[in-house]
Amino acid sequence: MATSFNNTSNQDDVTKTSKHDYEDNVMGSDGEKLGEINETERQIEEHGIKKFSRLGWKRLTIVLIAEAVALGTLSIPSTFATLGMVAGVIMCVGVGLLAIYTSYIVGRVKVLNPHITNFPDAAYLMFSKLGCGRFGYELVTVMLGLLLVFLGASHCLTGTIAFETITESNTCSIVFAVVSAIILFLLAIPPSFTEVAILGYVDFASILIAVGITIIGTGVESTRSDHGLSNVNWSAWPKENITFSEAFIAGTNIVFAYTITLCQISFMDEMHTPTDYMKSIWTLGSIEIVVYTLTGALVYAFVGQDVQSPALLSAGHFLSRLVFGIALPVIFISGSINIVVFGRMVHGRIFKNSYIRFINTPAGWITWLAIILVTVIVAFIIAEVIPFFNDLLSIMCALFVSGFTFYFPAMMWFLLLREGKITTPKNIALAILNGFIFLLGILILVAGTYTSVQDISANR
Repeated sequence: MATSFNNTSNQDDVTKTSKHDYEDNVMGSDGEKLGEINETERQIEEHGIKKFSRLGWKRLTIVLIAEAVALGTLSIPSTFATLGMVAGVIMCVGVGLLAIYTSYIVGRVKVLNPHITNFPDAAYLMFSKLGCGRFGYELVTVMLGLLLVFLGASHCLTGTIAFETITESNTCSIVFAVVSAIILFLLAIPPSFTEVAILGYVDFASILIAVGITIIGTGVESTRSDHGLSNVNWSAWPKENITFSEAFIAGTNIVFAYTITLCQISFMDEMHTPTDYMKSIWTLGSIEIVVYTLTGALVYAFVGQDVQSPALLSAGHFLSRLVFGIALPVIFISGSINIVVFGRMVHGRIFKNSYIRFINTPAGWITWLAIILVTVIVAFIIAEVIPFFNDLLSIMCALFVSGFTFYFPAMMWFLLLREGKITTPKNIALAILNGFIFLLGILILVAGTYTSVQDISANR
């Protein structure tokens, strides 16, 4: 089943498309008739559809912010120290604008194909144009699943570090890791992103306060030093003797901060008016550009070449503990959202043709909690057992984020969205833009993986 409509479609069109997939028979996403349903099952279906169709564009913005803007923001000042003020600002703004555009493409694919529920579904449509839809679906499912689980593991590990920093106790780190895993599990229990959005407000306030304190703290520390701000050794240009690996890794830190598209389709699947999605994308993109640029530029200007990553470590012993405490909601809420997206993808695939997927029955809740619990346990094991976890995460980001943010959206335009002949002026301009985005994604894929492996080798 593939339904399309333009941006002038109203909410009734969207509701009609989703609610009448089940007239007398259940219909699969591929149009296959799955069998008749009784009145009880019909009521469960309708209740489930209502439950997962309550997200407006404002709450979508909050969920996107909670998923995309996290403590990685505080690693950007060290990127400025490598690239210099000019290149840092240009990259923060330029990559942000490209991310907004690729998010527009991904959202447009969802709007034109309301039946898709996640990125792998979109990949199936895209790769079907190349004659290998099932392969593309499975490939992207593995890519997205691995990345989401490892991101969840990174938040479990960050939570452990935060608790150790705040408490300064001699408690074994495994205890804090278990506590972090339990918190992630509890926050991931609500399956609806509308419910998660409530936590998103806390997450957003938390990261803004943490960033604000870091900026103010480093600024005060700098002005109190000898000769004040005039003595800070920041530069408009890249640091001396910079290597290709150093420059590229620094650049990819900014690229990976703009992972708007990763969970976008999953979030949009709960919108009651999907055509409003660009309001959320513009709001999120603008916030990210402002927060990343100001954080990177100001902290670098206050601290200079010796800025640490995360930057809060440059604000002094007391403030670093304070900021870690304030940032706890960011660590766990952002991590739980990744786990929820992964859980929804797995749960929806297992129960694709059953009303259990709506998680509004005992069977639905039992299976949902089991999937979330197993996911958190796996994330916990990854964070604790793999000795080179951070390096592995950087490689996975190079391998996968480059696709979700750049070359997959570019392919979507060429294969799913292009209208009319390629020779029209509009299509020529868009082909050049999307061709550039595709090549940029491939460059990040190849060079990012190479530099990550080289960095691992150099640090062993």
